[in-house]
Amino acid sequence: MTVAVLYKLLAILAVVTLGWGAGRMHWLGAGNDSSDPARVLSNAALYVFIPALLLRTTVRLDFATLPGRTVGAFFLPAIALLLAIYFWQRRRGAAQRLGATAPAVRAITASFGNSVQLGIPLATALFGESGLAIHVALISLHALILLSIATLLAELDLARMPRDGVAARASLAATLAITLRNTVIHPVMLPVLIGLAWNASGIGLHPVVDETLQVLGSAVVPVCLVLIGLSLAYYGVQGHLRGALGLAAAKLIGLPALVLVVAHGVFGLSGLPLAVLVVMASLPVGSNPLVFAQRYDTLKAEATATIVLSTLAFVATLAGWLAVLAWIG
Repeated sequence: MTVAVLYKLLAILAVVTLGWGAGRMHWLGAGNDSSDPARVLSNAALYVFIPALLLRTTVRLDFATLPGRTVGAFFLPAIALLLAIYFWQRRRGAAQRLGATAPAVRAITASFGNSVQLGIPLATALFGESGLAIHVALISLHALILLSIATLLAELDLARMPRDGVAARASLAATLAITLRNTVIHPVMLPVLIGLAWNASGIGLHPVVDETLQVLGSAVVPVCLVLIGLSLAYYGVQGHLRGALGLAAAKLIGLPALVLVVAHGVFGLSGLPLAVLVVMASLPVGSNPLVFAQRYDTLKAEATATIVLSTLAFVATLAGWLAVLAWIG
C-alpha cells in the first residue's frame, strides 16, 4: 500500500472518529428516538446530497465510451453476490426475524464498496491514469446499478409484508404495482430515471445547474463519513459483530474472488483491466449501505460495524489480493 493511499485511509478513519466524538459529546443532540441526529443527517444525505450526485452523474454519463466487457466482468459477479446474499437471507428467515428489508440491507452491505473516497486515490496510486479511467467508468454505474437493485428488492419485500398481523393477499399485479410505484418515487431511483431521460434528450446541463449539483454532490462523502461515526456512538456494535464479520468477509474476500474468476476465466481479461476490477471489488464497504439501512430503519448498527471492520481489515486483504494479481501476472 502506498503512502498516499494510507494517508487517505487514515483521513477517512479520522473523519469517522470525529463523527463518533460528536455523537459521544452530544454536539448534535442526544440521539434519542424523538430527535436522532444520525437519522437527520442520513435523511439530508438521502434526500438532498445523494440525489444531486446521482442526477449529475447520470446526465453526464457517456454510455458510448463505457468498456462493455470490463463493465460486465465487474457487475455480473457483483449483482450475483448481491442476489445470492439476498435470497440466502430470505431463506434463513431474516425478513421475519429482523424486518422485511433485512435481506436487501445485508445484500447491499456485502456488495457495495467505497469506490470514491478510497477507490479513486487507490486506483491512481496503483495504476496511474489508464487504470483510473477504467475505475471511473465503473464508478459511474456503481451506485446506479447496485442501489437500484437493492431498492427494488426492499420495496418488493415491503409490498409483500403482512399488514396489521394479517398476511397480505394482494394479487401479483397489485404487489408489482405497489413495488413499481415505491421504487420509482424514491430518492435513489427518481434522480437516476430523470437523469437518464435528460441524458437521452441531449440537452446537457446549464452551467448554473451543473455547478449547483456539483456543490450538493460534493457533500456526500463528508456527511456520510460523519454519519458512520454518529451511528457508532448512538447504536454501538455490541451484538452485531458476528453478522458484520460475515458481511465484511463477503465484501473483502468473496466479491474480489468472484470478480477474478469471472473476469479472468469467463471474459478473458488480464493485465491492467483485471487488476483494476479485482482491486475495486476488494474495497471495503462504502457509506451508502448505512444510508440505505437508515432509510428502512433496519440493521443500522450492523451496517455501521461492517463498514468500520472492513475498512480496518482492508490493509491486510488488499496486500493479499495484490499478491494474487502479481502471481497471476
